[in-house]
Parts: sequence; C-alpha cells; structure tokens
Amino acid sequence: MDLDAVRTFVAAADAGQFQDAAVELSVTQQAVSKRVATLEKELGVRLFTRTARGSQLTIDGQAFLPHARTLLHASDRAVASVRPGSRALRVDVIGRRLAPAGLLRDFYRAHPDVELDVVTLFDADSAIAAVRSGTIDASFRAVTKRPDGVSTARVLNEPIELLTGPAHPLADTPAVTPAELVGHRIWMPGIVTGTEWAAYYADLAASFGLTIDATGPNFGIEPLLDVIAGSPDIATFVGEQTRILWPAYYDLRRIPIHHPTPAYPHSLIWRHDNPHPTLTALRTYLRAHSPDDNADTWTPPWVQRSAPSE
Repeated sequence: MDLDAVRTFVAAADAGQFQDAAVELSVTQQAVSKRVATLEKELGVRLFTRTARGSQLTIDGQAFLPHARTLLHASDRAVASVRPGSRALRVDVIGRRLAPAGLLRDFYRAHPDVELDVVTLFDADSAIAAVRSGTIDASFRAVTKRPDGVSTARVLNEPIELLTGPAHPLADTPAVTPAELVGHRIWMPGIVTGTEWAAYYADLAASFGLTIDATGPNFGIEPLLDVIAGSPDIATFVGEQTRILWPAYYDLRRIPIHHPTPAYPHSLIWRHDNPHPTLTALRTYLRAHSPDDNADTWTPPWVQRSAPSE
C-alpha cells in the first residue's frame, strides 16, 4: 500500500478540504485528488464524498481512518528504529567477565545517556562476519590478521597473570618471569582450536617454552578454580582485568608476570561507514585511553602484522 497516499488521505480527512490538505503536504490540490483516487481504486471503495462545504468521509472512509493512522504510526516507528542514534549500539564483548566488558562499562559510566545492547559471540571470525553484515556495530577481539571490509584499532594490552592455589610452589612469589614458568603445568581447558585466543596462547607457549595444557572437557570457570585451589602443581592464566570471584577458603593467588609481561591485545572492530553517533563516541573514548607500547610487554608477532588502522 502506498504510504504517501495513506498519509494524504489522513491529511484530507483531518483538514476537511483537499486544498487545505495540499497546503499542509506542500503539494498541489490535483496531486491530493490523484493520490486519494489511487487509494480508493486499490481499496475498491469510495473514501470521500464531495459537498458544498468540502470533502466528507464516507462510511468506508470512517472505517479506514483509524487503521490508516495506525499504518502511519507504524511506519514512523520503523523509520525511527534505524535512524542513527535512535537505536541501541550493539557491541560484542567476548565474555561478560572479561576486560572488554569492563571497557564498555567504563564508557557507559562516562556516557550514561547512551543505549547499549551487549552481546557475546564465540570467536573472531563470527564477530568480524557480524560486523561486516551489520548484525552488530562493533566487537572487541584480538586480531590475528588484518580483516577485509572492517576497520580495527588496538584499545587495550591486558597483562596476563598466573593464578595458583595456596599449595603451588609459586603461590607466595610476588611476581614471576616467563622463564620461571618453564616446566610448570598451565591448565587452560577453555582453549578452542582455531580461535584467536588459541593462537595467542600457542605463540606464548612457543616463545617462552611453556607447557599450556588444553586437554580435558571445559566445565566452566568454577570447576577450573576448584581444581586450581586444591592442586600443588596446576596453575592457569587469567587476564589482569578478568573479573573472577571464588570462595575465600580457596585462597587463590593472582601473580603478576614481568620481564616481559605477556599482554593480550584487545582491538575494536567496526565498519568505517557505520554512522551511529554512539560508535563515534565509543571510538573517541577508547582512543583517549589507548595503550602505550611498553618495551617490557610481550605480544605475538601477528599483532604488528595486523597493524590496526582506522
């Protein structure tokens, strides 16, 4: 159904005169008559009768009028829902306990009036495809290679920490070096082959001769913490900003790693032609808090090969 014709019908019904409706719509009276005639032909009924005092609705016109208003309201709402800035910005944060979620929360605290729709997709390939297709507006990911069709910018180098139980040999160490981790079993059953985090930890292990064990089913973070808490020889890696809670009696230890500090490289991914104003505000905020490259920070070689570009 031609919404211009429906809008013209409603204007004529409200005005009571085709001439007044033409003035309101900034068209000619002939255009109003033509649109109404087209609508009447489509509906198969007469909507107006002409009188000496103007145009009056027929019984069919009176019956159609409230539905015509509903059609126009629905059309206006549909347009508003996709107008830049009218809908929530949809952002993928990988996981709600991880550092990107914290970055987005900080942005929201600085901009409490914005609307956000926070989602968690599985891996970088899925996230990049979703950004390309417009299913989401942006994603926080480690970028192993420069992706086509999207823009990227590194926004956080998150230090990796060692997490141990109280009986582990390194439990009371204030900090460790990667060399001191050689020979210790680092258990990370959440590593999935083909993901960006699998690529990161594979390069970390290869660069420093570490033993990162990804075997066994992944029952989630709570069972992993339970194992770590009771083990004298198993540890795991966690991001410095990863939010994890555990019972006090676990007495787990988060131990910084230095000389060098392995850092997980989080980047923001978006389409350069996305006009959403909240995306612009997010990029501006992240740019002001972007990481400084530190000589004591280790990242995989592909971080430089996938050099972020805006």
